Amino acid sequence: MALKKGVPRIVVQGGNKLAGELDVQGAKNSILPLLSATVLCQGESVLHNCPNLTDADAACRILNCLGCRCAREAKSISVNSSELINTDVPAELMREMRSSIVFLGAILGRTRQCRLSFPGGCELGPRPIDLHIMALRKMGVDIKEEHGYLNCNAPGGIHGAYISLSIPSVGATENIILAAVTAKGTTEIHNAACEPEIVDLAAFLNKCGARISGAGTGTVAIEGVERLGGAEHKVIPDRIVAATYLCCAAITRGELMLKNADYNHISALVPVLEQMGCNIYTYNTTGEDTVYINAGKILRAPYKIRTSAHPGFPTDAQPMFMALASTLKGTTVFVETIFDNRFRHAQELGRLGAKISVDDRVAVVEGVERLTGADLEATDLRGGAALVTAALFAEGTSRICGIPHIDRGYDDIVGNLKKVGADIKNA
Repeated sequence: MALKKGVPRIVVQGGNKLAGELDVQGAKNSILPLLSATVLCQGESVLHNCPNLTDADAACRILNCLGCRCAREAKSISVNSSELINTDVPAELMREMRSSIVFLGAILGRTRQCRLSFPGGCELGPRPIDLHIMALRKMGVDIKEEHGYLNCNAPGGIHGAYISLSIPSVGATENIILAAVTAKGTTEIHNAACEPEIVDLAAFLNKCGARISGAGTGTVAIEGVERLGGAEHKVIPDRIVAATYLCCAAITRGELMLKNADYNHISALVPVLEQMGCNIYTYNTTGEDTVYINAGKILRAPYKIRTSAHPGFPTDAQPMFMALASTLKGTTVFVETIFDNRFRHAQELGRLGAKISVDDRVAVVEGVERLTGADLEATDLRGGAALVTAALFAEGTSRICGIPHIDRGYDDIVGNLKKVGADIKNA
């Protein structure tokens, strides 16, 4: 594949062993629903540990469009939502990120009406929002789908409801919570998503005056309140970024200390890395976890990695683990249970010399002794991170385009990897 001249890319000269310390950024999958939640707060909120991401910038543009006042200073974002002047989000802003649909519940919770187009983001197969719509209709929202837009109104107000989700959808759980915190009565969500980001959202909203219990379990109860105020909140560490850097250390047979991590959030990954032969330790001396990984020269392939909803193995970590497994002695079977089209990175890894065969939602990876640098294209966020991971191991030079995908979820991945010994640059 020939890269077009002038296209931004990441250039990696493989073969360097990583060693050193890195800080884990705030969680992308937490900052976006948190920013949307500030719409509900009739006052100013300040979010700390905010990563510098294009998706976060897009969320701030949506807030500004609604009439909120956003300001960033270093790793903190302040949002004043005292007055909203708009309940419509332009299609071009919605298309910038898939998670923009989380503004649906927040705007409805504040104004009882909104108009949104269907969201954009990575193309990972169908991610229908039918669960969101079903739940909101149960809560008294009239929703009409017209020409790619959702026209939503609740002139009689939003009321609590008993909602049982057919699958533990993170986005649907978030939207229901956001709509329910200022609804009349109590809402119960059964088969709710249990991800740490759900717990983080509930923690922030409770600081603002909400009454949410059970977040992080399969049953969440929300007792509606009349209004919310602003609050200060620190975003949790990004468990997928932590997983990425763990894979980068392992694939280069190096060692890293990840500061400001949360060991509990990555506990499903640790047994897999240990099965490969990595040594992982954690300690806490400052109130936040530091996770240490040391990878020996000889690692072995795990037999099977199956993605599942939290607390199982996260689908977002699967691409980077596939890159790692492609360099290990033995065969690994990957079973993807969340998305239909989550193996798009497999073909690009094959350009480096990886031996991967894909059949629907199953991929079989036969480890090879060497990969060779190549021109690559990132087609989604985590797939792009997988290509960077593999390029660190490959002999020679790899050039990766499609980096806007990577910038959606990683705060200066190039600078961080360079800090711990990678030969990597933006070009």
